[in-house]
Amino acid sequence: MGERPLAGWRVGVTADRRADDQLDLLRRKGAEVVHGPTMRIVPLEDDAQLAETTRALLADPPAVVVATTGQGFRGWLSVAREWGLGEALHEVLGAATVLARGPKARGAIRGAGLREAWSADATESSPEVLSHLLEDGVDGVRIAVQLHGDPMTDFLAALRSAGADVVTVGVYRWEPPPDLPAVDALLDAIVAREVDTVTFTSAPAVEGLVHQATARGQRDAVIEALRSREVLACCVGPVTAAPLARLGVEGIAPERFRLGAMVKRLEEHALSTPIMP
Repeated sequence: MGERPLAGWRVGVTADRRADDQLDLLRRKGAEVVHGPTMRIVPLEDDAQLAETTRALLADPPAVVVATTGQGFRGWLSVAREWGLGEALHEVLGAATVLARGPKARGAIRGAGLREAWSADATESSPEVLSHLLEDGVDGVRIAVQLHGDPMTDFLAALRSAGADVVTVGVYRWEPPPDLPAVDALLDAIVAREVDTVTFTSAPAVEGLVHQATARGQRDAVIEALRSREVLACCVGPVTAAPLARLGVEGIAPERFRLGAMVKRLEEHALSTPIMP
């Protein structure tokens, strides 16, 4: 297949954030792309809920802060500056024990002139962060957790069960899809097996797809197409794959949770599973 390993593949893309990067990369690899963003990210500067949470943390600072994504952590600091809260937030974070969920979050922390106390570099996962926190003990500890798309329900419940006072910082918040006809076209293509794979780079993208499929009476048909792997689910990592797993859908994902690694994993699958003419 040379430099076009995805030639002959038709790929559905559900992403909103960084969609252009993914579309360009897939097309360079030879894929035909069907783009149906299944949710929209609320611009941080318009997020009144995030502003309210930030002010609450300034008034009652956390002892521990969990940074889960580099882009999300940087975005939080950037928008806080726009609100006139940047210096105060930086002071609060500097006084807290800051934990990073992997190298990207760690890089954002250091880029802000802060220093992480610990980083989950072994697995870059929330369970690794949770184990570290529970080992140290969290009873009575005020912990701010920067969410990264997935609601992290089990993670937060475990901390609260252990006695922590948990505040969630929803840096990514989602709204309904901006282009419902595009999502509907993608759903029709999945049901008709007119795409070979669908990529997901966030858990809300999965939920948005299922929500619209349910609204159109296609939920069972879409899930069956994905369960059967006649339409392969390709996820950027386990957090994104979690809502699919709850539906009984098993797809593929890279070992490193990156967009480029996801496309590379799809290339590897394509080489081992050629499209039939």
